[in-house]
Amino acid sequence: MAAIILNLFRIHFPDVSRADPDGLVAVGGDLSVSRLLAGYRSGIFPWTDRPLTWWSPDPRAVFEMDRFHVPRRLAQKIRQGKFTYTVNRAFAEVIRGCARPAIGREHTWISPRFIKAYCELHRQGFAHSVEVWQQGELVGGLYGVAIGGFFAGESMFHLVSDASKAALVFTVNRLVERGFVLFDTQVATPTTRQMGAVDISRSEYLERLPAALASQASFAP
Repeated sequence: MAAIILNLFRIHFPDVSRADPDGLVAVGGDLSVSRLLAGYRSGIFPWTDRPLTWWSPDPRAVFEMDRFHVPRRLAQKIRQGKFTYTVNRAFAEVIRGCARPAIGREHTWISPRFIKAYCELHRQGFAHSVEVWQQGELVGGLYGVAIGGFFAGESMFHLVSDASKAALVFTVNRLVERGFVLFDTQVATPTTRQMGAVDISRSEYLERLPAALASQASFAP
């Protein structure tokens, strides 16, 4: 199909079964809090700006939290107390860190428009950050969206080795402790594969999503 053009004045997403083979569902709309939440609740997320595009890939990458893998060297480093962690202490700094170019990621989809939108989502209690600190300096972190017992990991960054992976370990432990049931990582990367990300079909993902959204869980405080 040709991707549907969204109406700026109506918050509505097409059925994801009508997505293009690459997962593209729609083009346009805006990044208002209400549209973002409607997208996540429909199994859809925004990915690029100019044009603004909305996606529901098949397969979908998730972390099965009971099978999350922490490499031995990373586990040892974490046990040594190399890092300290906070939640929602520096959301804007984390998302800007994720937007900065890095080796292997010279271009980013996290535009100023995305930063502004997700900072507003954070102010309204739906987007959260995990910060990783070393000697008082922010050296890594991640941010994502939480609705009920559903968490969508959006992006992570590091300034020192293993800081983003440590943020991911902290996040999974927090999700498990707080009763989250679905950790969506959208599209797997070599790093998330190493940590246990797996692909499931879009249909399975959409079957699991409603129960996760309805589950009672809280990422913060």
